[in-house]
Amino acid sequence: MKFALVLFGLFVAGCSAATEIPTEDEVLVLGKDNYDEALSQHDYVLVEFYAPWCGHCKALAPEYAKAAKKLLEQGSAVKLAKVDATIEAELAEKHEVKGYPTLKFFRKGTPLDYTGGRQADDIVNWVTKKSGPAVVPLADVEAAKKFVDATNVAIVGFFKDQESADAKTFMEVANHYDEYGFGVSSSDDVFGEYSAEDGQIYLFKKFDEGKVLFEGEVSIENLKKFVDLQSLPLIAEFNQESARRIFGGDIKTHLLVFLSQEAGHFEKYVEELKEPAKNFRGKLLFVTINADDNDHERILEFFGMKKEEVPVMRLIQLEEDMAKYKPENPEVSAANIQEFVSAFFDGKLKRHLLTQDLPEDWDKTGVKVLVGTNFAEVAYDTKKHVLVEFYAPWCGHCKQLAPIYEQLGEKYKDSDKIVIAKMDATANELADVKISSFPTITLYKAETNEAVEYNGERTLEALSKFVESEGKETQGPVETEEEDEDDDVPRKDEL
Repeated sequence: MKFALVLFGLFVAGCSAATEIPTEDEVLVLGKDNYDEALSQHDYVLVEFYAPWCGHCKALAPEYAKAAKKLLEQGSAVKLAKVDATIEAELAEKHEVKGYPTLKFFRKGTPLDYTGGRQADDIVNWVTKKSGPAVVPLADVEAAKKFVDATNVAIVGFFKDQESADAKTFMEVANHYDEYGFGVSSSDDVFGEYSAEDGQIYLFKKFDEGKVLFEGEVSIENLKKFVDLQSLPLIAEFNQESARRIFGGDIKTHLLVFLSQEAGHFEKYVEELKEPAKNFRGKLLFVTINADDNDHERILEFFGMKKEEVPVMRLIQLEEDMAKYKPENPEVSAANIQEFVSAFFDGKLKRHLLTQDLPEDWDKTGVKVLVGTNFAEVAYDTKKHVLVEFYAPWCGHCKQLAPIYEQLGEKYKDSDKIVIAKMDATANELADVKISSFPTITLYKAETNEAVEYNGERTLEALSKFVESEGKETQGPVETEEEDEDDDVPRKDEL
């Protein structure tokens, strides 16, 4: 561990001794003995509450240190700090830390939840925006170059009159973004350096074409669309940091291309994506996903695929029903991608619904097994009341229910009026049934096929009463699990 002297900068009774706060890689190391003191010394402090065993904390550590170093080099007043929450339990409890890592930004002692990304540039941009003006004035070429070069994405407005309507709109848009830097200049030298004209707005980026001019009417809506679109690479790679920008943007149609980094797929296939990505820019996002990453296994499962199938692609619409489309030709080539995406926009593609193969013994036990191909035949049998559990293999509540549900199946296995069934809703999809939590238990009533969802206690007695009363006897809601319980993989409603 290395230590650095931090001057206390306050004088008590003339002058006091400097207080020493330990640092690691320019990050202040805080505990109950120096926490309040650090916040008194510095007006702006970003504090990470972490656990040494936490994988996400370990992944953040090098980026956090890199951000601390950048801020130091820039002469920023912002300091980065960290607290081992497993040791400093009182501090963690005081700040309501419920998961790791939790980051809090203290602005003159007032805490604010950190909402930025976990890359060094994201951290630097966020704390800079929160500790200073939304738009940085760029008085000369040196200041402009330093600003543009500091981060991956920078947006600069060139306005002779910074009180003009367009300039004010530009500054208003800057307030909507924490992750990108916004600068403004009226300097003739800066205009000349970037070959800019009065009233122009440029987005500078360290990828793709490097510099993009905003064209069109200067409005909040148009500028936000411009920033959202151009701040993402032409072909975005999905990871923990990019997920929010990819799936939270206005473009809700994505082509997801699953590749293997280990097999050299990125070098081989990404070039094939560039031309169609340019052709459909603004209408569809092209996203690559590294299938080698264990954190992405759930996404593969969501599409009913296995790692061995890559390279493979799917098109998805991020609307309420999460429609997926599968190409007939699996080849990842520019021509095939162009044809596949064009067919989608021409309305020529049919939605792809996942289904498992029907097991030979699907009806041999008390609980009948349903898949996409036999669901309608069984569940919509108008001669019987059919209770269906929609479950997920990873769902803890589903696992707890399993033995009780099997007892329920045994109880009615010889009934000619009641059927007990289950379906893995992560591997089978239905056009007319949407599942948002697990387990979802639904009774399809005889004659009418009316669907009645069960929200009562998960006991043999309660479930039996529900079925025998044709869905009339039920109790209050009980706990369920969302479709994806892993925070690092986007849930279906975020994809």
